[in-house]
Amino acid sequence: MLIPHDTRIALDTVVDLVNTAPDSGQGDALADVAELYDFVRSHDVSGVSELSQRDLKAVQSVRTQFAEIFAAPDSRLAAELVNELVAAAGTTPQLTDHDGYDWHVHYFAPGASVADHLAADCGMALAFIVVAGEQERLRRCEAPDCGRAFVDLSRNRSRRYCDSRTCGNRLHVAAYRARRKEAAG
Repeated sequence: MLIPHDTRIALDTVVDLVNTAPDSGQGDALADVAELYDFVRSHDVSGVSELSQRDLKAVQSVRTQFAEIFAAPDSRLAAELVNELVAAAGTTPQLTDHDGYDWHVHYFAPGASVADHLAADCGMALAFIVVAGEQERLRRCEAPDCGRAFVDLSRNRSRRYCDSRTCGNRLHVAAYRARRKEAAG
């Protein structure tokens, strides 16, 4: 599946945003305005200046909507949820070539709030996944104690864990030890 650079960045951003939620296993990683500033800076969200408690609440709401898209059981519901999210953000597609990147599309209106910016750009990235018939790539980690969101971009859509080095490896080691224990006793 060929994904343009800007869409990939938006998908990474939406995954990271969903994974800040309290239900992702580590508490709410987006609980105050300072953490929102950190998120915006670490994801190079352009056009953001002052942030407030109102922005925080709006981004937390967008985060919840993204989580609902990941949980959608089929593409029809995912499409409805994406449409609602993107329409509410008031998308204004425009071509841009900033910060050393070639031409790409920004979907947020100039001067948009950070929540509308994320809803528009990340919502459109999710829309491209649904349009490509790849909605099942929006997944949650299958490790029993994890549940973090990820986009499965493996060729054969077989990824089961958010990170094979942590969740996947931990479960494989546990299964190996269980087999050894069973064989020994």
